Amino acid sequence: MTVKDVMTTEVAAVRANAPFHTIAALLIDRGVSGVPVVDAAQRVVGVVSEADLVRKEEFKERYYGEAYRPPLRTRLRHRLGEDGDVERRAAGDTAEELMTSPAVVTTPDSSIVLVARMMDRHGVKRLPVVASDGTLVGIVSRRDVIRVFVRSDAEIERRVRDDVIVRNLWADPEAVRITSREGVVTISGELETRSQAAAAVRVTRNLDGVVDVVDELSWRTDDTVPVPVVWGGA
Repeated sequence: MTVKDVMTTEVAAVRANAPFHTIAALLIDRGVSGVPVVDAAQRVVGVVSEADLVRKEEFKERYYGEAYRPPLRTRLRHRLGEDGDVERRAAGDTAEELMTSPAVVTTPDSSIVLVARMMDRHGVKRLPVVASDGTLVGIVSRRDVIRVFVRSDAEIERRVRDDVIVRNLWADPEAVRITSREGVVTISGELETRSQAAAAVRVTRNLDGVVDVVDELSWRTDDTVPVPVVWGGA
């Protein structure tokens, strides 16, 4: 499954000159955690997130009076952060001043696995989806990624049988029994070789919607054991 299968194509976006209040109202109205910032050609130039807006409050001067100062770890995190300009952006009033740039983006043909890893690596909840020319064509969120797990057990069983056992391994589907319960797949039965059984489990584990695999397979031949070579005497 790829990004184009799960992404949202009706995307809320703002221009670089959009004011703080407009961005905040848009996030609340759409119930989203961030919006892409686009130029006149609809190319993504950055992203403004809830975190970017919250910093406006966090760095207000009244917090630096005698009555209160943010915890040391908070001040150090922002002063020593990777981008190094968090306080400057916190003082911004427009999307251009508030946004994180360049934006972390993905493409319609990217795999869901890659997107999940990108979200985790960069600590973001949503990724703009761009065409080859950088124009905005959609948005993919953590919720969209999670949707791949919301597949019926019957559909998962069918995919294991058709895609894994038949198309991938060229094995007899009658030789195995496949059951799925809440995405946990149990494969039992007997295959020709040990390597076939291992491949069946490995490929099934990588299917969209599969939460885990219970391996109850057996095999007729252990093809992973080297065959001893007997050298004849002179």
